[in-house]
Amino acid sequence: MSAAADLTTDSAPRALDATLDPSPYAVSPALVAALSRIVVAGPRAERHTSVTPMSGKPLAELPQSSVEDVARAVDQARAAQRAWARRPIAHRAHVMLRLHDLVLAHRNTLLDLIQLESGKARAHAFEEVADVAITARYYARTAAAHLAPRHTLGALLVLSRTETERLPHGVVGIVSPWNFPLSLPITDTIPALMAGNAVVLRPDRETSLSALYGAMLLREAGLPDGVLQVVVGAGSTIGQAVVDLADYVSYTGSTETGRRVGQAAAARLVGCSLELGGKNALYVRGDADLDVAVEGVRRASFASGGQLCMHGERLLLHESIADDFLARFVPSVAAMRVGTALEFGYEMGSLLSQAQLDRVDGHVRDAVARGARVLTGGRALPEIGPFCYAPTVLEGVTPDMACRDDETFGPVLAVYRVSSDEAAIALANDTAYGLHAGIWSRDVRAARAVARLIRTGTVSINEGYAASWSSLDAPMGGMKASGVGRRHGPEGITKYTEAQSVTAQYLIRFGPQFGLSDEQFAGLFTYGLKALKAVGAT
Repeated sequence: MSAAADLTTDSAPRALDATLDPSPYAVSPALVAALSRIVVAGPRAERHTSVTPMSGKPLAELPQSSVEDVARAVDQARAAQRAWARRPIAHRAHVMLRLHDLVLAHRNTLLDLIQLESGKARAHAFEEVADVAITARYYARTAAAHLAPRHTLGALLVLSRTETERLPHGVVGIVSPWNFPLSLPITDTIPALMAGNAVVLRPDRETSLSALYGAMLLREAGLPDGVLQVVVGAGSTIGQAVVDLADYVSYTGSTETGRRVGQAAAARLVGCSLELGGKNALYVRGDADLDVAVEGVRRASFASGGQLCMHGERLLLHESIADDFLARFVPSVAAMRVGTALEFGYEMGSLLSQAQLDRVDGHVRDAVARGARVLTGGRALPEIGPFCYAPTVLEGVTPDMACRDDETFGPVLAVYRVSSDEAAIALANDTAYGLHAGIWSRDVRAARAVARLIRTGTVSINEGYAASWSSLDAPMGGMKASGVGRRHGPEGITKYTEAQSVTAQYLIRFGPQFGLSDEQFAGLFTYGLKALKAVGAT
């Protein structure tokens, strides 16, 4: 049996029941040992102990990679990539379809790990499991079409013929954050592998278990040895080493760090994709179905404890419905179930760490000190968990408050009243970021018109973020300070390739022949260009 199969049991309510220590918030040494063996690290590697947000106590100790280990991982990945790239796309697709099945079969194990590492509610952990499954299926089914050679005619129509191929970069370096410990590392890895690359993955060291388990399932699905290398360590050293050595870089994280990653990649003339911060606006128009909007805005604002790149931090209410909306919305937020249990039923879980708690609480305290009003929440919840914070709604936020423009990345929503669509558009765009927006309206055509004027990479109508996130055939990414590049859709896999065009010339060449002088050839060519325009040639 595989290592993954050894560590799960179909008969248990949760697959980790067989591996949990007596504490409900611990992972067994057997599982940690199995996942540790995946990390590229020397026998005397330093070790780092992560903490579970569920209790604030140690969760797992993992070996830490060195800069030399990263170099070794890149070398091993480069050696394995050549054979992997020669595998037919159909073979790679079979691996990903097998991963799809394994992820669903190991759903409960993954849910436990995600919760234990990130602290999020189980329903939000499930979003990660579902995301990996549908991404694996999507690229398994579509990669052949996205990567198919493209045949085009040259300047002389049938006398020139060009074929454009999509070639893998080689070794793709993926540096992923802590807030989606399974989804972000693995769903970025899937299209990179499907494009024929090898991958060196650096998950955040505070949440590495979920990514390592995903890597283990990829191996069980049939991924050859060496094609996926996982290194673990601090972003400033190990993440930077991946950026410095990979042939292409995919980074998800803060805008500040993303700028440095982009500069490092540019200095080496390698490509990069950067999904960075957001200060996302949710707009409820005057014609919205308020019951739908209340539920949607609540999920969009507080999913994963607000530690979600696409979550809403700014709520724009048309003044004609603002009071009615808040009369329904505020009590519904106050009634949200916050908890840290490894079970479904809670609407929000914990923040990741004391640092996250301090940031969120600091933003709220600063806003209140400067005159903002707390409509609900506004305090930590130590009685539930060490890093838990109440879902919070603020009104009266002004430009001098930190939460007005800075990304809070927590369960804090600021309310603004607007008099028109034009005012909402102006306020939605009044930010350095441009990742996502949500609009609620009974008139979808009007909402689409508003969406086209909001400078964000994605917009969801009558839904907070899930509609855009799960539309795998459409690109997703940021504008402005929210990054460059796209995941999902054709762009999500072609970014992991280089386009190579090969043109064959037939019968005649580009130059004087048949005894023509340069001037005569130029005249004949000019006549030909005019004729091509006249017949509608491209």
